[in-house]
Amino acid sequence: MTVVNDLNVHASDREATASSVRTAVLDPAHAGDIHGALGSIARDDTAPRATWLARLKTLLAIVGPGLIVMVGDNDAGAFGTYTQAGQNYGTTLLWTLLLLIPVLYVNQEMVVRLGAVTGVGHARLIFERFGKFWGAFSVIDLLVLNALTIVTEFIGITFALHFLGVSQFWGVLASAVIVMLAVSTGDFRRFERFGIVLVAGSLLLVPVILMVHPPVGQIAADFFVPKMPQDAKLSEVMLLIVAIVGTTVAPWQLFFQQSYIVDKRITPRFIRYERMDLCIGIVLVVVGAVAMISFCAEVFGGKPEFGNYTDALGTAVGLEKYAGRLPAVLFALALLDACIIGAAAVSLSTAYAIGDVFAVKHSLHRKPWDAKGFYGVYCGLIVLAAVLVLTPGTPLGLLTNAVQTLAGVLLPSATVFLLLLCNDRHILGPWVNSVRLNLFTGAVVAGLVMLSVILTAAVLFPDLSEAWIIGILIGGSLLGLAVTAAVKLYEMLSHGRASSRFKHKPPLFDRDTWRMPPLDRLPPARLSPLSRIWMLVLRGYLVVAAGLVLLRIVQLATVGA
Repeated sequence: MTVVNDLNVHASDREATASSVRTAVLDPAHAGDIHGALGSIARDDTAPRATWLARLKTLLAIVGPGLIVMVGDNDAGAFGTYTQAGQNYGTTLLWTLLLLIPVLYVNQEMVVRLGAVTGVGHARLIFERFGKFWGAFSVIDLLVLNALTIVTEFIGITFALHFLGVSQFWGVLASAVIVMLAVSTGDFRRFERFGIVLVAGSLLLVPVILMVHPPVGQIAADFFVPKMPQDAKLSEVMLLIVAIVGTTVAPWQLFFQQSYIVDKRITPRFIRYERMDLCIGIVLVVVGAVAMISFCAEVFGGKPEFGNYTDALGTAVGLEKYAGRLPAVLFALALLDACIIGAAAVSLSTAYAIGDVFAVKHSLHRKPWDAKGFYGVYCGLIVLAAVLVLTPGTPLGLLTNAVQTLAGVLLPSATVFLLLLCNDRHILGPWVNSVRLNLFTGAVVAGLVMLSVILTAAVLFPDLSEAWIIGILIGGSLLGLAVTAAVKLYEMLSHGRASSRFKHKPPLFDRDTWRMPPLDRLPPARLSPLSRIWMLVLRGYLVVAAGLVLLRIVQLATVGA
């Protein structure tokens, strides 16, 4: 369905202005009519949405990117983390999800603006604004991390298939074929409809919690009132909290949603609708997480399995033992659904990033023979993951460990780049972050960096004590505040101003039509002293962390051998 102009009035001057603007869009397939799963919008439809029906039709046409990226984040790793939280600590950690809601929204909302305004993917912007080192780093590490993440998705698929009594070989093979065929039709709308069906499949967790019926009052109290589990080791609880953060805020989400918005041809005038799409997705991901923690707490509370988590397969077996066959089957189907949408989204984020950086055709609007590199990367990752999972002797536990560690290493750089890009007026023009948003986002980034350091250190050094964890949190926070205050004081005394904060000039066009100019017309990025210092700190952290990760993986591989 096409959104109709209820007033039958066309803003011809705005249309002419918008059509005359040269943008940075790299693939011509990224420009044109919007064809979403639930509706369409013509490229030249610039009519105001004056009635609720017109606004609803517009939302239905735009909805998709936020739903898919959020529900895709409730993947195999999330199933493992949330069920572990419920089985080991009951509902006492539900409050972490409440704290993560604004973090999720702020991070992904910045990505929404970057995608709609620039028309360029996240990796390409990093490459262009911060140089070849950071560009190559972001793409190579994203490729490695995503490849390993897809392996964990297929591990989750094997768990679900095993419980359902389906052959793992043929089940994994069929899942891989389905994921590849869903993307390779050359029809963007067809893939998005596939994604929306999988999003609906995630709601299978809702009847599970209704059948188990945990106490609603206890769930509400633990969701809104923070507290720590009684008689639990602080270091273990902290690591699980960090894991919840890590599985909820993942680097691939930034790359996927920005490129997917570009591919869907969403422009600035539809940002408000994409924000609604994102909010709906966040609601779904939180509902799924709350459901898993809650029904696991109810099912395993007071049972021998409480506090002795194994994996998602063990959760399904326990559900069948204590709640019945139907809830367990629904849980296994929801796990299978989550792994398939996760594998598709993570693979697409890599294919988009590589296509964006090398400026080759990379769009779901193109047929496979018209974008061989794009579809080759996507299918290659799926095939590699399926083969690794089906190969006897593959160290799946080691691969899962590596995914967790690399995600912890990558998270700081992804969030720092995101914040810097959203403060670059050459990129976002009138859509740059406000001062208030920067203050909040800066605090969020600092928190994510500290949690990332703890996660990385804990995975590398499993015997990390509570004193070290608290010391990292307090010491890192104080050091960050001290360095920031010192640099700000220096800037004030020298009357220097960061070049990225030059005097704002009124944009040539209003917010709804302003687009980033072509990349070759952008002036070089110049960072403030504070940004330069944090970039140097980030580079040092990555070098040290990467070295320690490599050492730890070698140690684990040697012990396994």
